[in-house]
Amino acid sequence: MDNSSKIFSCLTLQAQHSKSWQQFAEQYPEISQSFAQQAQPHVLVGFQRAITLSDFILRASLQEPQRIIALFLDGTIYQKSTPTYSKLLQERLAECETEEQLFRELRLFRLQQMVQIAFADLIEDISLDDSLERLSALADALILGALAWLTQLCYAKWGVPKNKQGKTQPLLVYGMGKLGGRELNFSSDIDLIFVYPESGETHGARRSLDNQVFFTRLGQKLIAALHQNTHDGFVYRVDMRLRPFGDSGPLVLTFNAMEDYYQEQGRDWERYAMLKARLIGEGQYHGRLTEMLRPFVYRRYIDFSVIDSLRRMKSMIAQEVRRKRLIGNIKLGAGGIREIEFIVQVFQLIRGGRIKALQQRNLLTVLPILVEHQEISPQSKQVLETAYRFLRRVENIIQALDDKQTQTLPENGLDQARLLTALAKHPFSDWSEFLSYLDSLTQAVHQEFIVLIGEESPQHDLQEQHWITLWDSDWNDEEACQWIAKYQPQWQTEKVWRLLQDFQTELTKRALGNRGQIVLGKLMPLLLTEIANSQGNELTLERVMWVIAKIVTRTAYLELLYENQGALKHLVSLCQQSIWVAEYIAKYPILLDELIDPKLLRNPPALSSYKDELRQALLRIPEDDLEAQMDVLRQFKQAQQLRIAAADIVGVLPVTKVSDHLTALAEAIIAEVVNMAWQQVVDRFGVPCSLAESDDKGFAVIGYGKTGGFELGYSSDLDLVFIHNCAINDVTNGDKSVPVSQFYAKLAQRIMHIFNTNMSSGILYELDMRLRPSGNSGVLVVNINTFEQYQKQEAWTWEHQALVRARAVYGSMSLVQSFNTIRQQILTINRDEAALRQQVIEMRDKMRQHLDSSSADFSDIKQGAGGLVDIEFLAQFLTLNYSARYPEISHYSDNIRLFNALAKADVITIEQKKTLISHYCRLRDFGHHQSLQAQSAKMPVRDFEEHGVAVREILASFLA
Repeated sequence: MDNSSKIFSCLTLQAQHSKSWQQFAEQYPEISQSFAQQAQPHVLVGFQRAITLSDFILRASLQEPQRIIALFLDGTIYQKSTPTYSKLLQERLAECETEEQLFRELRLFRLQQMVQIAFADLIEDISLDDSLERLSALADALILGALAWLTQLCYAKWGVPKNKQGKTQPLLVYGMGKLGGRELNFSSDIDLIFVYPESGETHGARRSLDNQVFFTRLGQKLIAALHQNTHDGFVYRVDMRLRPFGDSGPLVLTFNAMEDYYQEQGRDWERYAMLKARLIGEGQYHGRLTEMLRPFVYRRYIDFSVIDSLRRMKSMIAQEVRRKRLIGNIKLGAGGIREIEFIVQVFQLIRGGRIKALQQRNLLTVLPILVEHQEISPQSKQVLETAYRFLRRVENIIQALDDKQTQTLPENGLDQARLLTALAKHPFSDWSEFLSYLDSLTQAVHQEFIVLIGEESPQHDLQEQHWITLWDSDWNDEEACQWIAKYQPQWQTEKVWRLLQDFQTELTKRALGNRGQIVLGKLMPLLLTEIANSQGNELTLERVMWVIAKIVTRTAYLELLYENQGALKHLVSLCQQSIWVAEYIAKYPILLDELIDPKLLRNPPALSSYKDELRQALLRIPEDDLEAQMDVLRQFKQAQQLRIAAADIVGVLPVTKVSDHLTALAEAIIAEVVNMAWQQVVDRFGVPCSLAESDDKGFAVIGYGKTGGFELGYSSDLDLVFIHNCAINDVTNGDKSVPVSQFYAKLAQRIMHIFNTNMSSGILYELDMRLRPSGNSGVLVVNINTFEQYQKQEAWTWEHQALVRARAVYGSMSLVQSFNTIRQQILTINRDEAALRQQVIEMRDKMRQHLDSSSADFSDIKQGAGGLVDIEFLAQFLTLNYSARYPEISHYSDNIRLFNALAKADVITIEQKKTLISHYCRLRDFGHHQSLQAQSAKMPVRDFEEHGVAVREILASFLA
């Protein structure tokens, strides 16, 4: 140390010496005077040095002067061996009669003993091994002492917990981390897990409690006894987050519940944690618990996966250091304590299953075993051990200065001088020499880390690394939101953080398994990166999270998204643009397979190919396996609808083509469903005798409404009517012969069953059969002659309106032709225009009164004045009114071609046609996209009125 540094250090400590002694003497003049008179000179000097070097010792002396002075006067402060803390504490607690007294005695005992340990560290310069032994033994004694006293208290209040065999059940406390490894540092938190052997109930009290309730209450009391901050301070900060399921899990678990959790849901970081787990105190259950958890911690096979996981943890810690600008952190910085721990732990996890000697909790015990088994060289062991001992020694000293949980080197001259003074066995000339020596140690350790573990994974860009850090963090809300805002300030950071927190909480309730945890840990940061890169926001994240939440226990799907980043990009893009797609994929996760080749989603099949593709998909299923066939139908529909929606979203398909595709898909499915149902009914009853010599089914399906008008949407149901043309007196030719009316009724029931059955993959389509003759009171399948008679003699005007939008979507050619003839005959009837107009207007007004949800600001695009239904009613009125004069109008069932035919017949002008079709397509397109976003079909009035006024004028000219 140069002269100026020596003088500064000396003067700084001398000034503090005078200040500390003066403060003590002024506050306790009589005690200080008596102490100075009674104590031998070296004892007084020792006390004065202690309060000079440690603000903690000074504070303790001011808090409890008699107790601290007694340590010096009776020589206890100089004790070389570890005190028998448990015996000393037991004597103190024996006098306690209330919890308040217990709290006080625990805190004062801890204060007195920690002063003694701090003195040994700062003045006596005891070895690291002795210091760690004292700190760990003291913690054990305080935990067990408090537990024993509180157990008796709880016995008296609620009875003694026993299992079904009547054996008393104890609460057992696991010490984790440094406490578990008997490596506790001076100001450490203590990480605990509470367990008890078996379920049962309490005995001996007026009212029995379930063991779970009893031990939860006991555990809560133990935490309060140690953690609660009273006017005497606290004993230890208690952290219970390492327990199964974390903060959301039960406070205590049975042995079986604990074993089940680690076998089914234990994650890599929990394996690290369990390396050091130790049952505090010895007893009959110690070996049983250790054996129970050993298979989870120590795998029999060589487990190299932990290297990547550990490197990821280290990378996250490095990010944390950078985030908090932790300069001079001897634990988390490069080459610090954490890297040494990582190196040792990774060998334990990889080799511990084969080399039982490595199944130790204490790092310094494991290092020579690693050399013995040639896992590391003697030189590496020397580097790691030397650095570890020095860094832990420094850590204890800087914490003993003020009893603060810090691993950061002091920046002020006083604490630097204190640290150098305490390091008597390492005489550094000045602070610079200390830093130089420290740097040489940490560089050597970091080099070992790089050689044995590897650098941070280079495959992650900075942004992905940013999200890795967030995902792996355990931050409070403010820290997390600041971190999110650093890269995405435009996001609603609180919502994003809440989504991630809620998701991680939900994960604790799911059985992911180790592989799933690893993949999810890689996927989530990648997902956040992709959302940020694609200009997505918190809504995009929320939607994608619906999907991830559905597949989180299905590791194959997680791997699909992680390994096929094109699929992940496409998922993000689709969810960003459509809430419907997000919900659809979340509802049917099998659709994720479709994302592997994004080209498929941008290139919908030809309209004519749906039938062939569906037939090919069904060929792989045995004909007698109806359930599998029904599943294929649903999966096919879902996959094709996703492809159509994706093409819609990216603009490949205009609105009319979207509906064309959705309608063609429905027709292909209807045909296959009819064929399946037919085969099943025929197998049971045979075929109608009149059809025995032909392939004709004598059956047809008529599509009404959007189905008939080629205007199906993503969530449309199917308005269908079933007809047949067999003679009324015909019967089937099977062993169990039935009339054709019954045969076709059974056929209809099977068709409806295949469509409507709610399977794991949902229903196929919702069927609406109310448009058949006589509605719900009519038969399911009507004879074509009966259908004709009904339409000509009984049908209401609104039923003829519905027939405008009807067409055969499946059936034998002769029956379809018969239907078309009947339809045209009905539509071309010469009607009274005034009466027809009145009936159409009355029906329209009635619908609007009940269904229109327009407001001052938004127009209902379907029911609002000038909306879709008005346009449809106009098309129907004009068709019914003018088809007698212009029969070609009745050939069409879709509104666009109807308006073209009406314009060609000069019923409407070309300008009117353009206005009606333009507004109609615009509203339908808007409706499609609102559906994709799961939003109501309402358009701002200003946008609606752009064409709405003109449409209402046209309507008024015909339907006024």
